[in-house]
Amino acid sequence: MSRIATIEAIPYCIDYAKTLRFASGHVDKADHILLRIRTEDGVEGIADAPPRPYTYGETQRSIRAIIDEVLAPQLIGARADDTARTNEVLKRTVNNNVAKAAIDIALWDIKAKTYGTTLTRMLGGFTDRVQVAHMVGFAETRDVLAEVDSLIERYGITAFKVKVGRPDVQQDIDVCRALREKFGDDITMYADGNRGWNARESAFVMDALSELGLAFVEELNPASEAFGRRGIVRAACMPFVVDESAPTPSDVWRSLQDGDGTAVSIKTARTGFTDSLRIWGLCSSAGVDTVMGNQIDTQVGSLATVAFGAAFRETSAMAAEVSNFLDMEDDLQAEPLQIRDGCALVPDRPGYGAEIDEDKLAFYRTDS
Repeated sequence: MSRIATIEAIPYCIDYAKTLRFASGHVDKADHILLRIRTEDGVEGIADAPPRPYTYGETQRSIRAIIDEVLAPQLIGARADDTARTNEVLKRTVNNNVAKAAIDIALWDIKAKTYGTTLTRMLGGFTDRVQVAHMVGFAETRDVLAEVDSLIERYGITAFKVKVGRPDVQQDIDVCRALREKFGDDITMYADGNRGWNARESAFVMDALSELGLAFVEELNPASEAFGRRGIVRAACMPFVVDESAPTPSDVWRSLQDGDGTAVSIKTARTGFTDSLRIWGLCSSAGVDTVMGNQIDTQVGSLATVAFGAAFRETSAMAAEVSNFLDMEDDLQAEPLQIRDGCALVPDRPGYGAEIDEDKLAFYRTDS
């Protein structure tokens, strides 16, 4: 295996067709970092790094700076396939989860390309597709119903993450009830609060929605409110997913041990493939459900999630959040991610499927 020759962190910006809103913030543009790692023999690994300052504290500028100034100098010249050794280097820099995850993803991409196989087959090869769950909510009820109607018609998507957590809890209750009333059991539905409510509000909403058959709920209130959080988790009649409150494998272990949740969201954008493997191993061994989450990813980021989710039975059992790119005005991905009959397909080419349209990158990059 060749050694790492260059690591390039490229800032770019693409608008969303609409502003995506949720309890912890909003997104109206993808001001991300495209990471490109090249080996001495010309193999390139790609990753997309989405900053989420309202959740993890990382910004586009901070991701680029930590890669350029701290991480890249330690990795250039290292063997591209020394994944475990690379992660020991990355661990020495605390936090900066998205920046480190991007490096890990790009190196796995190189490894799969070098061996001429898909990343999904390299990891486990369980299936070649994952069911898609699309994010809706934080809008007028009629608009949410119209969006779901359109997604079912155009893509066959039948699983939906409903963003909740607004100060007027009745708004979110009404949206969920309207969705179930109109679409019945033809859709799978779950609610994500992004820590927008306190324990009392969360308990009230869970009781109000108990008859709707939600697949699970996620981060309704902050895990830092330990007594209240654990109380509603114990009272829940459905899985309670930990997401941003458990961004690392050790956080996941502590959250499950402490009773902060009973299921786990795996996001390759924050744990790469290496730490995502650790989380999958922990959860699959303990019988804990996992869902493949999304950090409002581009197609490049979503392809990484699809590749990992399809690799194992446990990570492909529930619908994966891999369609937020449908709300973008454009994308850097040259070969679009395919969604057919409600499923995202694993591209049958070496790596995890990321291929950059160089003309679009030249247009959208913000450093030149």
